[in-house]
Amino acid sequence: MKKADKHINSQVKKKQSPLLIFIITFVVLTVLTSFQSLILGLYIDFDHVPVKYVFTMNIYWLIVSVIFTIITRYQIKKRFEKPVLRLADATRKVANGDFSIYIKPMHTIEKADYIDAIFQDFNKMVEELGSMETLKTDFFSNVSHEIKTPLSVIQSYAQALQKEDLSAEKRKEYTDTIVTSSKRLSGLITNILKLNKLEKQTIQPKVEPYDVCRQLCECALYFENLWEKKEIEFIVEIEDSAFIEADESLMELIWNNLLSNAIKFTAPGGIVTLQQFSREDEVVVTISDTGCGMSEETMAHIFDKFYQGDTSHSTEGNGLGLALVLRILQLMDGTITAGSRLGEGSTFTVRIPAVMQKEEEFHE
Repeated sequence: MKKADKHINSQVKKKQSPLLIFIITFVVLTVLTSFQSLILGLYIDFDHVPVKYVFTMNIYWLIVSVIFTIITRYQIKKRFEKPVLRLADATRKVANGDFSIYIKPMHTIEKADYIDAIFQDFNKMVEELGSMETLKTDFFSNVSHEIKTPLSVIQSYAQALQKEDLSAEKRKEYTDTIVTSSKRLSGLITNILKLNKLEKQTIQPKVEPYDVCRQLCECALYFENLWEKKEIEFIVEIEDSAFIEADESLMELIWNNLLSNAIKFTAPGGIVTLQQFSREDEVVVTISDTGCGMSEETMAHIFDKFYQGDTSHSTEGNGLGLALVLRILQLMDGTITAGSRLGEGSTFTVRIPAVMQKEEEFHE
């Protein structure tokens, strides 16, 4: 703490002086004694009080002032200066990027005072800052990796296309690869921007009542070529109509992400099921597949940014889809839960508050 003390002392321009405390204490005691003498003078004749007694009293108050100053200075240093120096030293280290700092409270929880409360809040703040710094570092690391991968592919195949003796078949293959990588890169940047706007709440959801069953059908048909190509049996069990109040364009991102994942992780010949039903106060949508499933460890991180549990499909996505889904549902007062077993497929369940008005009102 000596270095910290020197650092703080170099910044402090005005310090508390023990001499000032002593002078103030002595003056206050002298004034109080003078008032006391004036009051007692009404009943006691001070003209016959020996000068020696008056001198002794002054010496007495002088000693009292010295003792009071020492005790006050000790209490200030113990209860104020030392804790503040500890806090200042810890704050300086945090400012320099050290988020491992922890200030031990001065008392137990039962005897905690205001300084202890400040220390506890400081420790909590540093813990949160450390978590944010870790997330930020991981985020940039993941973004750099995800961007670098398609760029490397594009660069490699673009160089290969420069070969003069390349066959038309190979040229088309390389061109298709470049287009695919470009689309993946574009999708990554788009998702990053969307997620950033959602987290900063710069996107203002346009909440309106609409038929979610119609939207589910439209989204499912968008993936028809994919499930037919993989010979996946696509089962749909939904109502004729069900109305929710949400941002239709943002909700479309949810269904597209969940359907895309279900088809992507389902092996050829598997089954993907889209179900929807209404309850009194909510509309429930489930999307199930018979794909590879997820382990408990993967389940704990599926909504984290850039997390991809199944590395065999890592080239088909960027790990931002479910993070987007979760953030959108938080804005729409909805929820999402996941259930899965390794090798047995996964089921995602979305719950959205239902519109209480009757369906006919939306067709008037």
